[in-house]
Amino acid sequence: MSCVSQAVTAAQRRGEELETTKKWSAGQNKQHVITKNTAKLDRETEELHHDRVTLEVGKVIQQGRQSTGLTQKDLATKINEKPQVIADYESGKAIPSNQVMGKIERAIGLKLRGKDIGKPLEAGPKKK
Repeated sequence: MSCVSQAVTAAQRRGEELETTKKWSAGQNKQHVITKNTAKLDRETEELHHDRVTLEVGKVIQQGRQSTGLTQKDLATKINEKPQVIADYESGKAIPSNQVMGKIERAIGLKLRGKDIGKPLEAGPKKK
């Protein structure tokens, strides 16, 4: 026990009144000061959002998958993704990733990006 805590304990035993104050974030590594107003932060988070996959793209994925006779799980396995990823893309809940979209396009053979959504994918030579 330190000298201070011994003195406090002794004063408590004698029944004396003590006034203790705790320093805010004392002994912690809190050097960062929060400067943003919380209301302002709330407004920002409401205004900023990620674009989702359109329902049109979701329907194209679903139709392309069904025309090739694949289930969501089969398609997910084919492109090395989880079945939930395919479900999210088809329902329009997913945030589009070019990498995943490209894998789905190649698996079902239909375009999902650009102006020709739903058209057959032309398998041209890869550009380097």
